[in-house]
Formats: sequence, C-alpha cells, structure tokens
Amino acid sequence: MTVTTGTTTVKASGTAAAAPAGAPVPVLWLALLATPIAAGANAPVLILPDMARSLGVSTGGAAWLLTAFGWAMAVGTPLLAGLLRRRGLPAVLRLSTLLVLAGTLLVAVSPWLALTLLGRCAQAAGGAGLVAAAISLAGTARRMGVISAGFGMLGAAGPLLGKALADGASWRIALTVSALSLLAVPAVGRRAGAANPPVPGRFDGRGAALLTALATALVLLPTAPLAALGGALVAAALLALHVRRRPEGFVPAALLRRPVFVVSALLALALSASYFTLLFSVPRLLADRAGWDTASAGTGQLVALLTGSALSWLLAAASARMSRAAVRTVLVSLGALAALAGIFATSGPLLLVATAVGVFTASAANAVLSTHAVAAAPDPAQRPSAIGLFTLCYQLGGAFGPAVAALLVLGA
Repeated sequence: MTVTTGTTTVKASGTAAAAPAGAPVPVLWLALLATPIAAGANAPVLILPDMARSLGVSTGGAAWLLTAFGWAMAVGTPLLAGLLRRRGLPAVLRLSTLLVLAGTLLVAVSPWLALTLLGRCAQAAGGAGLVAAAISLAGTARRMGVISAGFGMLGAAGPLLGKALADGASWRIALTVSALSLLAVPAVGRRAGAANPPVPGRFDGRGAALLTALATALVLLPTAPLAALGGALVAAALLALHVRRRPEGFVPAALLRRPVFVVSALLALALSASYFTLLFSVPRLLADRAGWDTASAGTGQLVALLTGSALSWLLAAASARMSRAAVRTVLVSLGALAALAGIFATSGPLLLVATAVGVFTASAANAVLSTHAVAAAPDPAQRPSAIGLFTLCYQLGGAFGPAVAALLVLGA
C-alpha cells in the first residue's frame, strides 16, 4: 500500500520514493531549515546567571525562558502542522519566518523578562513550523535520519555554543542562533513546488484549542503535578468528545484508530523521555558514582551525545530494508539497555555509553517512526496532522524527562 503526498510517495513500510511530480528538496536544505532550533533551545543552559543579572531577576526566574521555549515548541508544532494542512506550505513558511524574526528582535532588545519570554515563545513557535515543514518534505527515513542526527548534534552543542557566544559577545546573541534556519527558507520555498497542497475546509479552532490545553497541562506536569494532572484529564475528556463530534477536525479520528500511528507516537514519547532523563541525570551520576569533576563530565557527555546522534543515521538508513517489527525491537532493546545502564552502572565510561545509546535511540526513533506514523495516515490530507501529533509526542518526552531525572538523582 502506498500513500501519495505532494512530491513523494510514502510506502506503508515507512520508506519513500520520489514521485514523478518533481525532485525532492535537497536534504541539507531541510536540515538547515529544522536543526538550528535545537541549538537555540539549549543555548541558555550555561548562561542563565548572566541572563538573570541582565534582566534583573533570579536565576529561577530566568529558567522560565527554557520552560517557555519548550512549551511553545510543543504546542506550536501541531498548530503549525494544522496550518500546513489547511493553507499549504507557503503559508507555513511565511508565518514561521515572521514569528522567528519577530521573536529574535524581541530577544535582542527587550530589557524585561516578560517581553523576552514572549520573544522566546515566538522563536519556538516559528521554529516548530519550520520543523513541521522540513519533516513533511523529508519523505524517507534516510532523509529524516539526516535531520534527526543534525537535530541531536546541534542540541548537544547548544549549551557550549551559547556560552561561547555569550562570552565573546552577548547572551542576547546566543539566543538568536535559531534564526539561522531562515537562510534555508527561500531555497526550500522555491524547490518545494506544490508539495502539501492546502485541503479545503473550515479550520477546527475548538479542536486546536483543546489540544493546546492538553499539551500545556502535560508540559506543566513536572512543575505543578496535581493542577496539571487535573487540567490534562479535563482537556483530554473534552477533546475526546470533540473528536467524536468532528472526526475530520484538527485531530482526525481515523488517524487515532490506526495502531501503527499510535504505537509509533507512544514509543517515540517513551524513548524521548528516557533520553532526556539520561541527559539530565548522567552529569550528577558521573560525579556521585564515578568521582568525575564537572569539566570531565561535561566533555564526556558532549562526545557521547555527538557520537550517538551521528550514528543514529545508520539505523535510519538501514530501516528501509527492515520490517517495522525489527525496527521497533532494536529501538526498544537498546532503549531498555540504556535505561538500565543509567540506573545501575557505576563506571563513568558505561554511563557515557548509556547516554550515547539513549540519544541514538531517540534520534533514530524520531527519524524512522515518524515515517511510519505518516504512512499510517489513511488520507494524504491527514499527513500534516500525523506529523504534528507525532512530533508533539516526541517533544513531550523532553518535558517528562527532567522530572524523572530529578526523582532518580534524589533517590540515588
């Protein structure tokens, strides 16, 4: 079975071949479109004290710049994917460009935390639209592997890049790196042609609002568990009722009935959460269990993250010759081994191997399972919705991971 979408034909196995309608957009342009946001998201990690002093707030207050970015990225992805479905690729590229430019300008000049938060949210939402556009044009697991590997590598380098830019110029410059993605917009816009044509119909504003409320509550679970859990249950119940009333709306009911889509999205969420748990736990575990100092732990983790991200492309490239069951077996097995190593290992090198395997499985899952999820869409018009919902699940893992890490570190 195949699903023809725009310039590519996506096979049920998750592979894709170029359709006669036109040549695909070169993958390096897609990588440039999608990956700078990963560096931009992590750039503030090591410079929060500098940012706090400049804005006249506490370091905890400045940390909201990280939370706000993650929230806007999570809720922006399905929203911009919905726009991609209803208005087509040119509209998403235009709006995303406007959001990134406006957000970067605010971050560059704002003297207040609230205005800077607004700028970071605009940057993240615009970047989410560019990521959705890149995924929609990737087509194959091999090409998605390039994007996912680049995403992981730039995300790993983001804190050190932000520190270097802050030391050499200003912390405000460090928060503008995600704008580099705009360099790819003209080339992608020219080469994409008629990919992802708009689907006629009325935009499902109520469905979009309910999904946004649900995603917001889930993102806030680590910081306000009881209130967020109650909000998530209410939003989920209302969204389920809405989907029954409007099955072709913002969250297509037919997509949720596809086991391939549901399993792919949930597995991506689990592997993402496992990776982010390791990401935040391992530096402390290296100090407590192996006696490593901060510099050694940071350098070792950076090497592990870069290595695992780069190697994830190998599984993405090989997945075209593997069954879905085989791909899932590899991802689940390696993900479980990484988690067990993080829990029980006392050797520094083993903890770094666990980190490398964790980012390997998360990046490979993002590349391969996203193609499975897209191929599961029963209607080509639902492909952007599949992209948005799958990516939302993957990003929710980034919200849950730090909370799990805090529990593990406190219990260690």
